[in-house]
Amino acid sequence: MKNIKTNIIAVAALLSILTATSCVNDLEQQPITDVTSASVFNDFANYPMALAKIYGGFANGGQSANGGNSDINGIDGNFSQYTRVLYTLQTLPTDEAVIAWNDGNLQTIHKMTWDSSNEFVEGAYYRIFTQIATSNEFLRNVTDEKLASNNITGTNLTEAKYMRAEVRYLRALSYYYALDLFGNVPFVDESYLPGSVNPPKRISRTELFNFVESELMAVAGDLKDPKANAYGRVDKAAAWSLLARLYLNSQIYNGSNHYTDCITYCNKVIQAGYSLKTKYADLFLADNDKNNPEVILPVAFDGVHIQTSGGTTYLIHAGVGGSMPGSSFGISGGWGGLRTTKAYVNLFAGSTSDQRRSFYTDGQNLEINDLGVFTDGYAFVKYKNLTSDGKPGSDASGNFCDTDVPIFRLADIYLMYAEATLRGGSGGNAATALGYVNALRTRAGAGTVASINTDYILDERGRELGWEMTRRTDLIRYGKFTTGAYLWPWKGGVKDGKSVEDYRNLYPIPAKDIIANSNLVQNPGY
Repeated sequence: MKNIKTNIIAVAALLSILTATSCVNDLEQQPITDVTSASVFNDFANYPMALAKIYGGFANGGQSANGGNSDINGIDGNFSQYTRVLYTLQTLPTDEAVIAWNDGNLQTIHKMTWDSSNEFVEGAYYRIFTQIATSNEFLRNVTDEKLASNNITGTNLTEAKYMRAEVRYLRALSYYYALDLFGNVPFVDESYLPGSVNPPKRISRTELFNFVESELMAVAGDLKDPKANAYGRVDKAAAWSLLARLYLNSQIYNGSNHYTDCITYCNKVIQAGYSLKTKYADLFLADNDKNNPEVILPVAFDGVHIQTSGGTTYLIHAGVGGSMPGSSFGISGGWGGLRTTKAYVNLFAGSTSDQRRSFYTDGQNLEINDLGVFTDGYAFVKYKNLTSDGKPGSDASGNFCDTDVPIFRLADIYLMYAEATLRGGSGGNAATALGYVNALRTRAGAGTVASINTDYILDERGRELGWEMTRRTDLIRYGKFTTGAYLWPWKGGVKDGKSVEDYRNLYPIPAKDIIANSNLVQNPGY
């Protein structure tokens, strides 16, 4: 995947895809280009570059370096980069993070007072549908009929079909995030042609759950075997991992119990030959793409070939400020933005030896009296742009980072297995679940525990998966995201935290899209 990155910018002029504008209907319009999809896909030599463009859409937010020529109108290409918008919507409104910056309506995210015109909610929504539209353009040109008419044969045909399965997965992944974050959304697949007069139809959350499930079930058999694909590309284990996550949250998505299915697909991943990386901290360093038996699917970054102020460039720079020396993190300097809350710090109470307890406290206050002051709140120093032997990343300037973001890794699978087992899923074993949890704790130097329950798993997920963009989904599953059952500083916009309305378990459909598409219905409360 590190090699495929070099093709991402070059292919932008080749692949006839769209750049997002103000509404999802616009996302399916053909841009004006000097080449057509037909001329791109009649030559198999272009297929890897077309595929690289789709993968690249998870790493870069624009058609030029560092978010330039943004894919999405109205928001900077770095603010709207894929993993950055996931962090904004999945991590920033939780106990895991606050931000000092007051760009636009950014502070309303942690305070949980956003509305349907929030530009960061819009950025996430349109980023997701940009990726869906890019995938659709690939898929409508790589059907069996199109492959035959373009005389794609032999090993090229075999590889083209693998690529098609990967793109179906990547589209399903984006639809999963639409399902999780927004619920009822517009739906377009490759049959919806660019320039269509009628706007996209609305799909219910239950129907979208069924679509994502069916797509993952279909492509799981068509993808390459676990670990048989290039690093950073999708394989069967990635499909099984997303199915497990879908099933773990099915009570929220459509009121169904799929804990048994979650266990089934966790077991498939566990039995596929993955293992825990020996040192926890090495999972989040600049060379975490090497010798990493734990990561199932990452979003890959490169400080030279993919220069973005999203991704881990954002997580690392924004998480450094105050008295923190940038050189200790492999960067030129900090941006003084992201910290964590005392509620998150308290997850590690009584466990000072836990290596996941990575807080910088020198000159930092535990209490957050002012969200805009970087020194209010401990810094969380999980990601670094240093290699495992202490060398800085590949960008000599120290501005852009190499560290990849894990979307799925074995530790998450262990914890999903444990939770689904404790929630009564068939086929799980309580002793095995405890063993998986203790394997993570042993790796972290935290010491083993004699027993676990579901609440313990939520806390352990916080400790193990902090800033990996799962926290909001986890808290919703436990009924703790909006309610007063669990409070953290500035939840609801008050210093000590307060409950907020349950409708905030979903984000609003952007007001622009409600106006543009009469088929859509706004989520309740907005």
